[in-house]
Amino acid sequence: MKDYKLTLAIFTVAIVWGTTFLSIRVAVETIPAWFVAGIRQFLASIIMLCILLYRGQFQWIGWKNLGYQLIFSSLMLIIANGLTTVAEETLTSSLTSLISATSPIVVFLGSVALGLQKFTFRALVGLLMCFGGILFIFWDGIKDLANPDYRFGILLLFFAIAGWASGTIFTKKMNIQSSNISLNLFYQFAFAGIVQIIFAFLFSENYNFGNWTLKSISAMIYLSVFGSVAAFFAYHYALTKVSPVQVSILAYFNTIISIFLSWLILDEEISLKFVLAAVLIIFGVFVINYNPQMFKKQRIE
Repeated sequence: MKDYKLTLAIFTVAIVWGTTFLSIRVAVETIPAWFVAGIRQFLASIIMLCILLYRGQFQWIGWKNLGYQLIFSSLMLIIANGLTTVAEETLTSSLTSLISATSPIVVFLGSVALGLQKFTFRALVGLLMCFGGILFIFWDGIKDLANPDYRFGILLLFFAIAGWASGTIFTKKMNIQSSNISLNLFYQFAFAGIVQIIFAFLFSENYNFGNWTLKSISAMIYLSVFGSVAAFFAYHYALTKVSPVQVSILAYFNTIISIFLSWLILDEEISLKFVLAAVLIIFGVFVINYNPQMFKKQRIE
């Protein structure tokens, strides 16, 4: 690729988002999950505010637009991101990333139910592949279901997926256009950060700050600076150069990178059934969302 900035942006999104689940797992080792999620979003909002002030773009967005941003923030940051972070207190990062990879299935089914998308035979094949992968996941870890913490983590993760899917579908349904996405994101980050920090003080049994290790704090800062801000800017830069469909291919690499790093760095066990589950789910999601435009050279002006 001759556009080195685009190449850098694509690698940033693929690698950074691929390390997100690993970073969350490291952060929650000593820091309560709601603190990880809340501080991550709040720090991201401060960084975004500094950028907006530097550019002279900070302004009030109006009550109507604010209402939309609070809905997005509640569904995709507080519920989806927050509950995923809490789930990783009891689930491995590789399992969390793999189950989270099924979120496009929920988006697709919800879009079909609301008439935003048509159901096709190809989609049916993709769904069957994904459900086959989910069966492999629970077949491989059926004994773990006896652990109430594990069951609770799985339940939270499914609520998180539902939150992300609902936010995505809401965006499609409302078809809201914005001239300054960074400004909207600031309000989303700020609201989510404040709410999640309040949750942290309400629901965390032990938040002794003296127990927080440098490794966990570093992981939390990494999530804020790179997972939230840097990856976001890289993603939107990529969208100015190629189509959204092409950028969406990165989602398939994120899961692979996450699983590999969890095995390499955290020594998480990856069984043959888990690998088969990953293959089925990734290919199933790909089949459902396949579009010939994915592989056509295209530039957005």
